[in-house]
Amino acid sequence: MIVVGVGCGPGMLTEEAIDRITNATRIYGSKRAVDIVQRFIPSDAEVGLLTDYSNLSSLPVDSVLLSTGDPMLAGLGHLGSEVVPGISSMQLAFSRLRLPMTLGVVVDAHGKGHAEAILEAMEALDRGKVPFLLTDPSFDVEAMAGMMLERDSDDTIALCERLGYPDETITFGQASCPPKGSSELMVIVLIRGRTQ
Repeated sequence: MIVVGVGCGPGMLTEEAIDRITNATRIYGSKRAVDIVQRFIPSDAEVGLLTDYSNLSSLPVDSVLLSTGDPMLAGLGHLGSEVVPGISSMQLAFSRLRLPMTLGVVVDAHGKGHAEAILEAMEALDRGKVPFLLTDPSFDVEAMAGMMLERDSDDTIALCERLGYPDETITFGQASCPPKGSSELMVIVLIRGRTQ
């Protein structure tokens, strides 16, 4: 199976990803991933929309499995015999914020213990790194801000929503006055000090 990164939003496909999709006979992915690549899917390709990811290893070996963002950034890349990278939400967030990715630390808070992820992010911030939090719809920004204040940290929270989409927004706040999110497609970047 080939796992193809479709980027974190429309228009972020690499040429290699487009080539793999246009030559595929079987394509599987979430509705969001399929929507991103729809114009490149051959009319005779079998397309399967995925909502259950528990049996992906049973897909036919010649399948193209679509992964939003980059498959190796907490994605589906571990399933592929081959992986085609995509433009990740981290790449786009750090570009928008003009931060060097060499300082970035990925903290996966997607479907995992949020408190542990927040502590991991704050420890990275204390080491001079720039934590990038992959979140899920239940992630509580105010709870994170409260934990930051408990550690006397009133650093900047950059809330990046719908990166790569026309309605993309980046909202800044501090732990003492955190930004409010409204999208399920959200990532967070913590930046030492006050930037706004």
